[in-house]
Amino acid sequence: MRVAVGQSPVATDEYLAFAAQLGVEGVQFNTPDLPGDHRWEYEDIKRLVDRVAEFGLRIEAFENLPNHFYDKVLLGLPGRDEQIENVRATITNMGRAGVPILGLNVMLQSVWRTDVGPYGRGGATVSVYDHDVASDPSRLEEVWVARRDRRVADAKDSWVRGEHLGNEVTITHDELWANVEYFVRSIVPAAEEAGVRIGFHPDDPPAEELHGVARILTSVDALVRAATIVDSPALGIELCLGTVSEMGGEPAVLDAIERLGSRGKILYVHLRDVAGTMPRFRECFLGEGNYSPLRVIQALHRVGFDGFILDDHTPGLVNDEGYGYRGRAHAIGYIQALLDVVTSGAAG
Repeated sequence: MRVAVGQSPVATDEYLAFAAQLGVEGVQFNTPDLPGDHRWEYEDIKRLVDRVAEFGLRIEAFENLPNHFYDKVLLGLPGRDEQIENVRATITNMGRAGVPILGLNVMLQSVWRTDVGPYGRGGATVSVYDHDVASDPSRLEEVWVARRDRRVADAKDSWVRGEHLGNEVTITHDELWANVEYFVRSIVPAAEEAGVRIGFHPDDPPAEELHGVARILTSVDALVRAATIVDSPALGIELCLGTVSEMGGEPAVLDAIERLGSRGKILYVHLRDVAGTMPRFRECFLGEGNYSPLRVIQALHRVGFDGFILDDHTPGLVNDEGYGYRGRAHAIGYIQALLDVVTSGAAG
């Protein structure tokens, strides 16, 4: 196990220096800022790999393609096979350039929150979710959506109000599962050939549906199902423990680690937490949420997880703007210390 710095879309000097200063070996990019309207090309990916290497770092993973790279695939619309061919080409180009993991999500409505403000410890900025608000059609303009394809410049989590899908789009659970299974069976062969692993992110929030749009990765059972659509080491889960904690607190988190980790299906981990579970929760600092970070790291160690761990959605500390370096440094240092304790055997 190791820690990586992640979630920036751009390889700025500041971002890469921050990673080097914290002593990690790798970085991850969320929807990296690469050219291309339909796919990413080898030359552009390789240029980013080389840029990161100048700081003595490697790229651990890309997380998220732009929504419009595969929206027709998820909705089962005409043109989906063309999108799949472009995703396959992107995966091939990633493997050729040396990027080993592609994280994907199937959240047609993206990540939702119903408030963002000074609700954390000491007035730290955190997000909040209340399903009563989110499910009320008259209050849709209050909903904050993490639309990474409409990123807010220099914003840590890119929350934007009112950027959800319109009400003209509907899809059932069975339809979305069928579309995702078609997608997986189409891209996994390219991933196997390229030496790239594909990991799906749990749905955040784990609501069964949002205004007629189904969400399917909302339980540990669903994550196991997604990771085993085909029998391939190239398919797994990018395990966001904060989202799993939203499903059912520490029992759900430990269940996911055991069931996915025993199958070798945990590609990497988002280590964050929330206070509360569906239908209401609030993001928080590590150590004050639903689960014990120490017990979680011990569980990951026990199942033989040997991938990387990221901080995620860290609270905004005083004067901590943009990427959120202060909050992220706190979380990463916390995780590094836990790893040292657990892997040295000092935790018993």
